[in-house]
Amino acid sequence: MSSILLVTSSPRGSDSLSNSIASQLAEKFAAQTGGALVRRDLVETQLDHVDGIFTAAIRKPADARTAEETESVVLSDALVAELLAADTIVIGTGLINFNIYSSLKSWIDHVARAGLTFTYTENGPVGLAKGKKAYLVLAAGGVYSSGPGAPMNHAVPYLKTVLGFLGIDLVETVYVEGLAYGPEAAEKAVAAAQAKVVELAEAA
Repeated sequence: MSSILLVTSSPRGSDSLSNSIASQLAEKFAAQTGGALVRRDLVETQLDHVDGIFTAAIRKPADARTAEETESVVLSDALVAELLAADTIVIGTGLINFNIYSSLKSWIDHVARAGLTFTYTENGPVGLAKGKKAYLVLAAGGVYSSGPGAPMNHAVPYLKTVLGFLGIDLVETVYVEGLAYGPEAAEKAVAAAQAKVVELAEAA
């Protein structure tokens, strides 16, 4: 059975359009494929920022870690397992200060693990999370998919770089943008994003 991993990161809960549209997309994939849907809410799951204990732990074999180091990677190991088990990954984030939420950055720091999701070879790093497809849902007050705002959109290029590093090269983006340009613009933005969701789900 296929597995869909939904990762949401907005602190705005049910008021968040990145959460809502990402959830709609993941649910349609699950309904279309009959796959299991695994939800990872990064506000509900409070991830610690990487510290010295964690960085020491991930550089050692499991049997060489102290009890404190072992405890520090328990959640990270679970997040890695979720990622590797998924065939499809849907990631939702708002654009904040031109990039992703810090909670999503922490998730990346916990799943980008040498020997688990990527490895180093004599020819350079190789991703180990191959054979998956990722979908990004980005909500923004302005327009950052094209035009003058595009160079300030560091979220999508960054996420594509990280996912590609992990071996996930098939990445599509759904924008929910221009939300600060008034109610009519916001309504059109949501309608366009929902239409894109239907299109992507039907193509899956």
